[in-house]
Amino acid sequence: MKIICFGTPFFTSQIIRNISDDHEILCIVTTEDTQQGRGKKILPSDVKKTANELKIPLLQPEHLNDKEFITDLKNYNADLFLVVAFRKLPQDIWNIPKKGTINLHTSLLPQYRGAGPINWVLINGENKTGLTTFFINNKIDQGDIILQKEVCISENMTAGQLHNQMIIDGSKLIKDTLQLIDENRVKLKLQSEENNFKNAPKIKKEFLKIDWEESLEDIHNKIRGLSPFIDKNEMLKDVSICPCAWFYLNNKRVKVQKSSICNIINRERYIDTDNKNYLNINFKDKALSLEFLQIEGKKPMSIKQFLQGNKINSSDKIN
Repeated sequence: MKIICFGTPFFTSQIIRNISDDHEILCIVTTEDTQQGRGKKILPSDVKKTANELKIPLLQPEHLNDKEFITDLKNYNADLFLVVAFRKLPQDIWNIPKKGTINLHTSLLPQYRGAGPINWVLINGENKTGLTTFFINNKIDQGDIILQKEVCISENMTAGQLHNQMIIDGSKLIKDTLQLIDENRVKLKLQSEENNFKNAPKIKKEFLKIDWEESLEDIHNKIRGLSPFIDKNEMLKDVSICPCAWFYLNNKRVKVQKSSICNIINRERYIDTDNKNYLNINFKDKALSLEFLQIEGKKPMSIKQFLQGNKINSSDKIN
C-alpha cells in the first residue's frame, strides 16, 4: 500500500523503519524543528532524521489546517494514513485517504486513553497492558478497533523498558493491521461507551516529585512509571515519555531511575545504607531499595557509584 506517516518521537521513527520495506511510504509528516536540551538548539525530531536517512519526502506544517498542506497531502493520492504519537488530526485530513486513517495506541483501548498510557499503566501497578490499532474519528482514541495485542508487565519493569517492548510488538501489530486492510479482511470492534475506564493524561511537572508519605508500593510504581532505565548501560532519551521521579536529599535534587522493594535490613533506621552497596528507605515492614540515581548536573549512576562520592548518614533528610 501507499502510505503517509504522521509522528514525531523516536517510537514513531522505529515503527516507520520497521514497515518501510513492506510498504511504499510516500511522505512523512512531523512537527517543526524545536528547541531541545540545555543549549536550546533548534533540532529536528527523530522522525525527521529517519525521513532524511530513508530519503522519504517530508512535510512540517506549522498549522494542520493550512490549505496548501492539505492540498499537498491530497496530491500524493495515498491509500492510507498512519498516525503514531502525533497531534489530533482535523477531519479534513483523516478523511482524505480512500482506505482511511489508522492510529497505533499504546494501551488496550478503551483503557488508558490519553497522552501517557505507558506511564500510567506502571504508575497504577497494572500487570498487563497492550497495543491497539484503530481507525481515527472525530473523538480522541475512540475510533473502531482493528487489532489488539496484550503485553505483560513485570513488577520492576520501567517505562523505558515497556516503551522498547512496545516498539517491537507495535511494529508487528501495524504490519498485521496493514495486511488486513490491504486484503479487505478487517473486522471492526466498537469501543465501549462506558465511563469507568482509566485515563492516561499528560504527566505534569508537579507530579514528578516523590511524596514520602505515600505507600511504598505507590512510590515504587511512580519511579518505574517515569523511569528511562533500560539497562545499566542505556537510558531512554525521550524525556517527554520518561521525565523521572525525584526527591531532595540534603537539599540536593536526586532523580531515581531504578528502584525495587526488598525486606528491611535495619528496622531502626529510616535511611539505611552501608555506604558501599545499598541505600534503602525503610517503611513499616519493607524497604525501597534505590538502585540507579542521578544528582542534578551529573550522569546517571548505579547506587555503588553514587555512594562512592556521597556519604549518607541515617540522620540525613529526604523530602
